[in-house]
Amino acid sequence: MTRSLLLLTSALTLAGCNMAPTYVRPAAPVPAALPTGDAYAPAQAGAAAGLPWTQLVGDAKLQTVIARALTNNRDLRATLANVQAARAQYRIQRASQLPTVTGDASAAFVRQNDARQNSYSADIGFGAFEIDLFGRLRNLSESALQSYLATQEGARAARIALIAETATAYATLAADQELLAVSRQTLASAQRTLDLVSSLNGAGLTGKLDVYQAQTTVEQAASDVAANVTQVAQDRNAIDLLAGAPVEDALLPVSLDSLIAGIAKVPAGLTSDILLQRPDVLQAEHQLMAANADIGAARAAMFPRISLTSAIGVASSALSSLFTGDAFAWSAAPSASLPIFGGPVRGNIDFSKAQRDMMLAQYEGAIQTAFREVADALARDGTIDAQQAAQRRLLIASQRAYALSEDRYRAGIDTFLTTLTSQRTLYAARQSAIATDLALLTNRILLYRVIGADQ
Repeated sequence: MTRSLLLLTSALTLAGCNMAPTYVRPAAPVPAALPTGDAYAPAQAGAAAGLPWTQLVGDAKLQTVIARALTNNRDLRATLANVQAARAQYRIQRASQLPTVTGDASAAFVRQNDARQNSYSADIGFGAFEIDLFGRLRNLSESALQSYLATQEGARAARIALIAETATAYATLAADQELLAVSRQTLASAQRTLDLVSSLNGAGLTGKLDVYQAQTTVEQAASDVAANVTQVAQDRNAIDLLAGAPVEDALLPVSLDSLIAGIAKVPAGLTSDILLQRPDVLQAEHQLMAANADIGAARAAMFPRISLTSAIGVASSALSSLFTGDAFAWSAAPSASLPIFGGPVRGNIDFSKAQRDMMLAQYEGAIQTAFREVADALARDGTIDAQQAAQRRLLIASQRAYALSEDRYRAGIDTFLTTLTSQRTLYAARQSAIATDLALLTNRILLYRVIGADQ
C-alpha cells in the first residue's frame, strides 16, 4: 500500500515537470514618460489614453463608411479567417494531451466444407496516448495558445489600421476635392485676367510680355485641374476598396472644415505604459511567450517519451455469449523511447533558444517603434494649430495683396508682374492652407492608430 502510494506521488510529481524557462515580461526599452518640450503640447493629467473609434469620428457620413469597411473589407476578412485557423490549430494541439477513445465492433463468418465458424468482438480503448511526464505536450499546447492569441492581437491591429486608413482616405478625398475647386477658381480668375491683358494689348496699352505672363498662370491652373480631377477619381477608388463596395455620392465629405469639427483629438496620457497595450506590441509579446514554451518542448524531448495503447472488450464465437463473463478480455501495451546518440534533439533546443532571442528583439523593437510613432504624432499635434493659424493669416494677407495689386494694375500704377506675383502667391497660399488642414486631420487619426487603445 505504501509502495503504491509512493509510486502514485512520484508519477504526479513528474507529471508536474515543466522544462520551459519561467516567463518574465522584459523591461520596456523606452523612457517611462512620453516626451516633452517646445514641440509638444502640455499633457492632460487624468485623461485616459486612446478613444473608441465611434468617439473619435463624430461625422455621421464617415461613421457609415467605416462601419461598412469593418464589415466588407476583404483584407480584414482574411485576417479574421487566420485567427480562426490559429484557434483550430490550438484545439488540435491541446487534444493531443488527452487520450483518443475509440470503439470497435467486428464479426467474421467462415465456412469450410460443411463446418461453419463464427467470431464476434467488441472493444473500447485508446491508442498511442503519450503520458506527458516532462511537459512536452503541455508546452506545445501553450505555444499554440500563444500563437492563437498573437493572431487575435494581429486582428485587432488590422481593425484599428483599417479604421485609420479609411478615415485618412476620406479626409484626403475632402482635401483633393477642395484643391480641385481652388484650381478651377484660379483657372477662371486667370482666364479673366488674360482676357483683360489681351484687350489692353490689343489697344496698345500693354506689351505682349504681359499677355504671355498671364497665359502661364492660365495653363498652370488648367494643368492642375486635370491632375486634381484624376486624383479625386483615384481617391474615390481607394475608398471603395477600403469599404469593400462602391460608396454612393451622398456619403462623400462636404468639406475639410466639417471633418475637422467631426474628428476628435485623442488623449495620449502621461506615461509610455500605454504602449504595452498596443495590439502589435501584445502580438509580439505573445509570439515571445510561444517561443519560450517551444524551449520547454524541445528540452522535454531529451527525456523518455512514454506512450500507452490499451483496450478492453469482449470476444466470442457466438453472438449470444458475447457479453458473458467468459468473453471479457483486455490488453495494454506501454512503450518508451529515449534518444541516446544522434538525432535533432540538441539542435532543436538551440534553434528554439535562437527563436526566443529573435522574438525578444522583435518585442523590444515593437515597443521602441511604438514610442517613436507616438512621439512623432505628439510633436505634430503640439505645433499644427499654430501652423494652421499662420497659414490662414497668410491666406488673408495674400487675398488682400492680390486685390490691391490688381486695382493698381488697372489704374496703371504698377506693372503686371506685381499682379502676376500676387496671383501666384494667393494660389500657393490656398493650396498650403488645404494641405495644413489635411495634416491636422490626418495627425488626429494617426494618434488614434499609434496609441492603439481602442477602448
